[in-house]
Amino acid sequence: MERSFNPNSFAELYAAYYQKCFLFTKSYVHDRFVAEDIASEVLIKLYEVIRNEEINNVSAYLLTLLKNRSLDYLKNLATRKRAYDYLSELGNEELNFRIASLEECDPNIIFSKEIERIIEQTLMQLSSQTREIFMLSRYENLSNKEIALQCDMSVKNVEYHISKALKSLRLSLSDYLPYAIILFFF
Repeated sequence: MERSFNPNSFAELYAAYYQKCFLFTKSYVHDRFVAEDIASEVLIKLYEVIRNEEINNVSAYLLTLLKNRSLDYLKNLATRKRAYDYLSELGNEELNFRIASLEECDPNIIFSKEIERIIEQTLMQLSSQTREIFMLSRYENLSNKEIALQCDMSVKNVEYHISKALKSLRLSLSDYLPYAIILFFF
C-alpha cells in the first residue's frame, strides 16, 4: 500500500525516501556527492509535484525521476569521457610526432654541405642590401637597432629586409625547414 504524505511536509517525504533514493542512485553513478545531489533534487521535484497533483504510485514515480536524472548524469559523463579520450589521443599523436621528429634529427644533415649550398645560392639571389642586412643579423648577431645605425636606415626597414630574406630562405629550404629553423632562429 502506497503511503500518503502531507503535501506541506517536505521533511516527512525526505525522511521516508532519501536513504533509498541515495542508495539507488549511488549504485549507478558511483559518486557519493553526485548521488546525494540527485537524490535531493529528485525529492524536491517530487515534493513540488505532490503539492500540485495527486500521484497514484509515488514509489514508481520517484524511481522514474531517479532513473532519468541518473541516466542524464551518466550520459553526460560518457560524453565528457569521449571528448577527453579524443583530446588525449590527439595529444598523444602530437607527442609521438615530436618524439619521431627528434629521433630523426641528425646533426650531420643540419650542417650538411647541401643546405649550406642552398643557403648561399638563396642569399646570392637577394639584393645586396637585403643580403648584407641579413648577414649582419644572423652571422654577426647584430641587433636590428645596431644594423639600422650602421646602414643609416630605420629599424622598420631593417626588419623588412630580414623578413624578406627569411621568406626566400623558407621557400628554398622547405624540404629542410625543421633543420633550417635551428640554423637561423637559435
